[in-house]
Amino acid sequence: MTDTPRDTIATRICKALAERIISGELAPGTRLRQDHVAEAFGASHVPVREAFRRLEAQGLAVSEPRRGVRVAGFTAEDVKEVAQMRAALEVLALRNAAPRLTPAILEAAEEATRAGERAADVHAWEEANRRFHTLLLEPCRMPRLLAAISDLHKASARFLFCGWRAEWEAPTDRDHRAILAALRAGHVELAAAILNRHILWAGPRAARAAPPRRPAR
Repeated sequence: MTDTPRDTIATRICKALAERIISGELAPGTRLRQDHVAEAFGASHVPVREAFRRLEAQGLAVSEPRRGVRVAGFTAEDVKEVAQMRAALEVLALRNAAPRLTPAILEAAEEATRAGERAADVHAWEEANRRFHTLLLEPCRMPRLLAAISDLHKASARFLFCGWRAEWEAPTDRDHRAILAALRAGHVELAAAILNRHILWAGPRAARAAPPRRPAR
């Protein structure tokens, strides 16, 4: 079944707004106005509403009675949850990908780590970091798993951009190199353990950038 023109427009609107939310251009709490979005994209309200529903499904927007649709906020608990989910799913993907990891893939992953260490800003670093993880996990040949991991990476990127835009500096990533060394030596479970620790360590660090959860009313 092919997408209708309306579906295609909704996809384009959703993708554009998601990119602006993840990058921090649209801050948590920002109202998403149907009229403004429809005008900006030259679209009717129908695909705009569909785009808003997709953003809600991705956890990037919330719809509130009498307040309309707004960019979703996040809490320290959200950051930790995403880190724990990423750790579990990426370890699963790595175990399944390991038999198909070639020397060329491992070298490309190492170059991605070097690119991250040369990155001039947090956005360039995040792109290189995501490339490292993607290169190692894609050979698992589990598309649903990879799609879920991709969504979690987008959430992680949003937390990162909100938390470290002002104080960020390029790190030296010893964990990435330790993962690669273990994989080259055939020690898959050691690589998986380092990956698990690596992702979980980033969770509490990012959580410091998140506001505390407001008590339920």
